[in-house]
Amino acid sequence: MLANDTLLMLWDGLVWPLVRLCFFISIGLLIGEFIESLNWTRHAARLAAPLARRAHLKDVSAASFSVAFFSSITANTMLAEAYEKGAISERELIISNLFNSLPTYILHLPSIFLIAAPFIGSAAAVYVGLTAVAAILRTGAIVYSGRFFLPAQDEGCVSCRLDEMDEKRELKSIARKALKRFKKRLPKMLYLTCPIYTFFFALKQVGVFDWLESLMTDSVFFFNFLPPESITIVIFHMTAEFTAGLAAAGALMSDTGLSASHIVGALMLGNLLSTPIKALRRQFPYYAGIYGPKLAARMVFYNQLSRSVSIAIVGGAYYMFYLAVVF
Repeated sequence: MLANDTLLMLWDGLVWPLVRLCFFISIGLLIGEFIESLNWTRHAARLAAPLARRAHLKDVSAASFSVAFFSSITANTMLAEAYEKGAISERELIISNLFNSLPTYILHLPSIFLIAAPFIGSAAAVYVGLTAVAAILRTGAIVYSGRFFLPAQDEGCVSCRLDEMDEKRELKSIARKALKRFKKRLPKMLYLTCPIYTFFFALKQVGVFDWLESLMTDSVFFFNFLPPESITIVIFHMTAEFTAGLAAAGALMSDTGLSASHIVGALMLGNLLSTPIKALRRQFPYYAGIYGPKLAARMVFYNQLSRSVSIAIVGGAYYMFYLAVVF
């Protein structure tokens, strides 16, 4: 019986999630290779050209931004390919990855709102709106950083550096080229992703993440600007999933009469405190498979730093506005 429980736990917690992760990485990589082989990147780049030009980003970064609206894995694969070829520098790679946070957020925005609305009603619109403002603010800061840290591109050159070959090519030769590159890159990605994901699973089983989350949970009591009841929302948001925090919020709105502003404040605080640990556990393994562990660690750090700062600024502004209105 114990052996069956162990096997079930390994299947639900490690094997099946890892299979799904590898599957989506493989699909994203394959799509990226076909896009590259079909030379569609220059068409995708034109969609983001004005914003990319302001950030001093090259064509492939603009194309990656456009593709990120549909698949973040494919977008990251495109950046990794460009970096390995020497088409973009490491600095531009990091800024481009941060630049893609806006389309990645927009990709998940509808599901976030549709999940939140049944639990907290109109407060869901406020919460989603604040996180959207944070994403826009973050993107603006990244564009400014690109102007500061990257050299300017030639006027109108966002797509001029891409391969301009327009002659018709047989689909068979395109597929052969894409599959050849896919077979070359996939084993290296899985070679890194699988052991790192397994390592983090083992850390979770021995309680490392529970320990880290408990340390962060203890810190929420320093935030005495929220009613004591709302701290429950923060704790559920941190120690479980987003839906658990929403369920707690919905119950407290009914049972204790917490205002929508308190609910939104608690969700923003839970978002701020919980995301770094969850990113380390979920984002780092697949980033490591695409970029390598060292570069992946830097990317996750910069992603979470920019995200935390933007959430803190927007959440702080919302709280100050709330105080001004109430008092």
